[in-house]
Amino acid sequence: MLGSESRARITPSLRKIRLDYSDFCGAGRALTVTFLVRDPGGFAQVNCAQLTSEVPMLFPRCMPRCFLFLCMLMVVTSIAPAQASAQLSFRPADPLNNVAFDHFYNMDYARSISEFDQVLQKHPDDPFAVNHILTAVLFQELYRMGALNTGDYANDSFVATAHRPADPKVQQRIKELMEKARSLEEKRLAANAKDVDALYARGVTRGQFSTYTALVERSWFSALRNALGARHDHEHVLELSPGYTDAKLIVGAHNYVMGSLPLAVKVAVTMIGERGSKEKGIRYLQEAASGSGETSVDAKIVLLLFLRRERRYPEALEIARGLVPRYPHNLLMALEQGNLLRASGNNSEAASAYQKILQSGRDGLYPDLHYELAALSLGDLLRAQKDYAGAASAYEQVSQIQKPDPEVLQKANLGAGEMYDVLKKRELAIQKYQAVVATNVNTAPAETARKRMKEAYRQE
Repeated sequence: MLGSESRARITPSLRKIRLDYSDFCGAGRALTVTFLVRDPGGFAQVNCAQLTSEVPMLFPRCMPRCFLFLCMLMVVTSIAPAQASAQLSFRPADPLNNVAFDHFYNMDYARSISEFDQVLQKHPDDPFAVNHILTAVLFQELYRMGALNTGDYANDSFVATAHRPADPKVQQRIKELMEKARSLEEKRLAANAKDVDALYARGVTRGQFSTYTALVERSWFSALRNALGARHDHEHVLELSPGYTDAKLIVGAHNYVMGSLPLAVKVAVTMIGERGSKEKGIRYLQEAASGSGETSVDAKIVLLLFLRRERRYPEALEIARGLVPRYPHNLLMALEQGNLLRASGNNSEAASAYQKILQSGRDGLYPDLHYELAALSLGDLLRAQKDYAGAASAYEQVSQIQKPDPEVLQKANLGAGEMYDVLKKRELAIQKYQAVVATNVNTAPAETARKRMKEAYRQE
């Protein structure tokens, strides 16, 4: 079982290292993980308990959590706002790229897709142009699915929560764009294996495929393979061109992750040729962030998340406060600033940040975006402060917003019901639990609501 000593057998004839262990979660399944190694031979002991140590991005309970942290690096580099795009250098050198990125980072995905498509029409053989439209199409769909809430990635909820399924037509388009990008990249690399732009572009495509397989197809090991492939491509870029700062985003992020792993896991990944250093990772990210390339702001966002993990809140907040005003329509970044304030213990400022988002949403600053997430976050904050009446009122605001996200609505109604139970308002609590079930009977909140209808929630 997970938590026991497991033996990693290295089979010389297969030149592989295989870790066998079982995690009986629910029905009970045994998991075998196989890695390629360079110099196999002998045995290695791995303490599986180390595989479940705390990291910010978590794998399902029946898989090593550290692997998911690695996979999800491809996600966090693409869900955040940017600096004024006029200060950045995009490829191909088409002025419409700046306009398209303005809309993309303001979460106006439809307009950015149209503009990126126009760029692609003028540059049909440029893999960068393909990757741009690929990213916009992918993240428009992820947002529609409800898979871009940054708060979900701080715990297990994003793996346990079944988001809305992807549109098959959009999935097909994503796959076609990925194949087109890879075909262009491989063609250039076949002509010149040291074409750094083609290597870099292939790493980006692999990174996006990692995001797609993780969050849409939920194929974790495929996501991991592509995440590692992206890192290796960008490491090769830096070997050929050390000043290619854009490539330091993925390499830096992976270095930080590898340097943060528990000792037993570090030993295992070292055997398969993967190493890392937190210090080097932070340095690479700072260099990418200070550059003027396409990954400058993405590097700032990854830095923000890692600094939060290191509890270096003032530095993380400084980054957030510099980004939010540049793209005021980006709801996700505004929410992340509130989350950072809460994590740093600045609860009154966090509450003000959430309330500002709600008012801005009512004023039309976030058209077609689910700003009701701020009401849910405010409710959670007040609940933690034991302001149960205030929390119930905040949760109620979600249903007052036009066309709220169904998942957010369920969570808010469940939270409101529990607050009413604590306040001894059982009739109101029952109404809220019934509303949770009425939204969707096949979700975790609905299951909890059914239990609450039978037995009142008690304050923990």
